[in-house]
Amino acid sequence: MKNLYFTRHGQTIWNVENKICGATDIALTDLGHQQAIELGNSIKEQNLAIDEILASPLIRASETARHISEITGIPMRIEPRLKEQNFGRFESTARNGEVFQEAKHHFIDHYDGGETMLHLAQRIYNLIDDLKKDDKTYLLVAHNGIARVMQSYFYDMSNDEYAKFGIRNCEILRYEL
Repeated sequence: MKNLYFTRHGQTIWNVENKICGATDIALTDLGHQQAIELGNSIKEQNLAIDEILASPLIRASETARHISEITGIPMRIEPRLKEQNFGRFESTARNGEVFQEAKHHFIDHYDGGETMLHLAQRIYNLIDDLKKDDKTYLLVAHNGIARVMQSYFYDMSNDEYAKFGIRNCEILRYEL
């Protein structure tokens, strides 16, 4: 059985301001860069057997992956399917806003120009299915919304559990494929 690792990008200013980043391309803060460097050092110290890093094309994730790659020597490449969900009208609004929290339970809502949760799950599930076909161990560097879908691929979740699931910046999760 092989492992699949996942991490969320380092901190962004919109994380600090409690805003939804979604598909908006927001850069890392100085702390976000430091978190990525610390994660790279931790992966190197733990000698995790990772063959390749796949990163979202959004700068906050690709920069996190770049730091990890430079420290560990693990090759990285951009994987477009790891891009965060487009939350449409909710982009840049409060993460904990009551209307958005309710909307996260609407899995087939495009949020006026965004992407449905079901479409997001389809692209991430397809990616995981593709990764299962080879012998590599990957580290995926992406976003909180992607973490939610990853968790739902491997574990049963209620709609409420799904909507509430999240991980900290540069927290690493391990799944068995």
